[in-house]
Amino acid sequence: MKTELQERSCGTTMPWQWCNLRRNPFGELTRAERAQLAVVDIQGIVQQVSQDHTAVQFIGDCGRGKTTRMLALAHAMADASYVYLPEDGPCPSIAVGRPILIDEAQRLPRKVGKAVFASGLPLVLATHRDLSRSLRRFGYSVDTQSIGAANTPELICKLLNRRVEASRREPDVAVPRLSLHDATVLVRKFGSDVRSMESYLYDVVQSQSFVSLGLDHGQMRFVD
Repeated sequence: MKTELQERSCGTTMPWQWCNLRRNPFGELTRAERAQLAVVDIQGIVQQVSQDHTAVQFIGDCGRGKTTRMLALAHAMADASYVYLPEDGPCPSIAVGRPILIDEAQRLPRKVGKAVFASGLPLVLATHRDLSRSLRRFGYSVDTQSIGAANTPELICKLLNRRVEASRREPDVAVPRLSLHDATVLVRKFGSDVRSMESYLYDVVQSQSFVSLGLDHGQMRFVD
């Protein structure tokens, strides 16, 4: 997916003016934007990880919202540290935090994982593999949350329209809206995979970038 800057570099500085948008709403977001636009309830987790030897792990397939939750927590908790573990290359340094948030925690090298778990610091882990056995060995109480099952059409509609709203140009002019029917079609097509929905919508919206396509103001199409 292209960023807004890439679109401008191609000479398309105002392709969305006709529908009162300043960019394709479904392009890549910064970490700060993802945290601010997250539609997640993190207050309970914030309270859970206020004590040592407590851990929350988010388990789910790619694109279901694990990283979004992690970034929302990092944004909300001033003393938290966040690290993403890449698939290739060396393990990055893991800063002390309260809590420590580790994204793709199943990639933790054994030695690093032992050191982190031995610290006793509160942890939030996004992982594809259940790490509760190792955590309990180091004295942690563990709350495991399965991510993706709650991605209903109602939630999908809310979070995608939030992205549209964040791309609004003028405050008093209407912007396109995804309907609940649109969201239902997307869930039928992609299941709970929000990332695939956003990638699909990026291409659909990109194809409608200019008013010269003959589209009426405000009548953007999101699904076939």
